[in-house]
Formats: sequence, C-alpha cells, structure tokens
Amino acid sequence: MASRNNSDSTEWAVSMDITVNWGDMDALGHVNHSVFATWMETARMEYFSKMGMMELYEDSNIGPILARIEVDYKFPIVFPDVVKVMTSVSRIGNSSFDMKYEISSLAKEGEVAATGKVVGVLVDYDTGKPVPMPEELKNSIIELEGGITSAD
Repeated sequence: MASRNNSDSTEWAVSMDITVNWGDMDALGHVNHSVFATWMETARMEYFSKMGMMELYEDSNIGPILARIEVDYKFPIVFPDVVKVMTSVSRIGNSSFDMKYEISSLAKEGEVAATGKVVGVLVDYDTGKPVPMPEELKNSIIELEGGITSAD
C-alpha cells in the first residue's frame, strides 16, 4: 500500500475552475448537495485522463468504480460563483485507491466550501470482480502526485 507523505500538502495533482450554473441551485437558493459530487466527478475524470485510466478501460475493460463517497459541507455556494475543485490520490492499495478533494469559492476569495473523499476500486467490468492495480498505473499516479510513497 502507498500513501501520501504529507496529508496537509497544499499541492494538488488536478485543480480546475468550474462555473456555477443557475440550474445548479435548488429551491432553497443554494447549490444542491448533489452538484458537489458532480464537481468532484469532473475533477476525478480529469485526473483519470491524465493518469491513463481511460486508456486502460478502453484497452482491457478494466476500470474504476466508486465504493464510497464523502462530502463535508462548510458553507453554501450560490450563483453567481466559480468554484475551484482540487483533487489528489491520497492512498494506493492493491485494488483500491482513495482520492481527496477540496472545493473553494472564488467569490469568497478561495474559502473552502467543502472537502471530500472517495474510495475507488479497480474492477474487471467483464467479471465484476476487483483486480490488482497494474504497476504502470501505480507509477503514473506516483509521477502525477510527486509525493506518494510505499507505506510501511
């Protein structure tokens, strides 16, 4: 298993700005909680694209599924705003990995509006069973992160 050396690191592997849409808000006048998960997914797919996960899926039908998602909300986001969504892999296991997220409001000078975490599992979509993460994928994550090392 591998883990990030510094969990308080301010360096993130992927950072992207996402414009808040009027339709992201719910009847209570703030961005619906489910939109935060969509923003996390958008950043995750950018990460997967950079690390070669999508090529693995296209070549072998092996890819990630989410086993768990957590979001801790600090304050509501409202239109108009732009959020900065940042993500990094914080742990690499045999078949699983953890990703952490930070979502901040640019309208509130970068104040953190939410943090999150997902646990992903690499599966063979033909069998539905977990598979070990290929070394080349682990190496790609380590290179992208520049801070994940073997734990022990």
